[in-house]
Amino acid sequence: MATKVSIQGYEGSFHQEAAQTFFGKNVKVICCATFRDVVKIAADKNKSDGGVMAIENSIAGSILPNYNLLQNSKLEIVGEVYLKIKQNLLVNKGVKLEDIKEVHSHQMALLQCIDYLEKYDWKLVETEDTALSAKHIHQHKNKHAAAVASKLAADLYNLDVIAPGIETAKNNYTRFLILQKAGTIDFNKDANKASVNFHTDHSKGSLANVLNVIAAAGINLSKLQSLPIPGSKFKYAFHADLEFTSLNIFNETINKIKAITESVNVYGVYKNGNL
Repeated sequence: MATKVSIQGYEGSFHQEAAQTFFGKNVKVICCATFRDVVKIAADKNKSDGGVMAIENSIAGSILPNYNLLQNSKLEIVGEVYLKIKQNLLVNKGVKLEDIKEVHSHQMALLQCIDYLEKYDWKLVETEDTALSAKHIHQHKNKHAAAVASKLAADLYNLDVIAPGIETAKNNYTRFLILQKAGTIDFNKDANKASVNFHTDHSKGSLANVLNVIAAAGINLSKLQSLPIPGSKFKYAFHADLEFTSLNIFNETINKIKAITESVNVYGVYKNGNL
């Protein structure tokens, strides 16, 4: 039976592309309107085998609400995918550039391609999703509208890529987390990365002490993100991504961090997705 995972967005979205990258082309996706729905369905083993959730972008930065969703979920991180975001101008068969009068896509996708789009006198129409825009162009057989979306969307909805790679920033990557219900998968012996959350007593030098323990162990701190602690007055927890070469050293380091912090939660130990 094919793996089934929840994603945010519609078929043809970059989330689906990330799911295929990790699980293979035959993965089935459950399309969700919100990231909250992604997490809810991913945690229900009767509905899915897990979920795929974007967590940060190399240009826009972290998606902070998703860290909170992860923190409050019963999911663990079992992998990650770094996906290069390549935007394309899609049209129905036979449509030429001179036929286009308007371009539909999500606001962020339009902004990512603004240098290209402003070369033409086109009306830019903001929609809720890139892939959904492609689907609507196909369904309405519109000869005067184009969509900005992925190559996967073009394939799914039988559209032509009239202009590939129209994004302004060519080095644009989104990092996706692969999530599954905690305790449902076997440990990955090739794991060399972990995501943890901790908070200190906020005394002077308390964060520096944690960072010194990580550095002394030879572990690479590839990400450190502060997150407000709900109900507190400007106190913060920290999400850290740690890259290591020895699981034993990682476990020893976590034990040392536990001794100098208020709490430590390990969200997942997994294999680095790499760029």
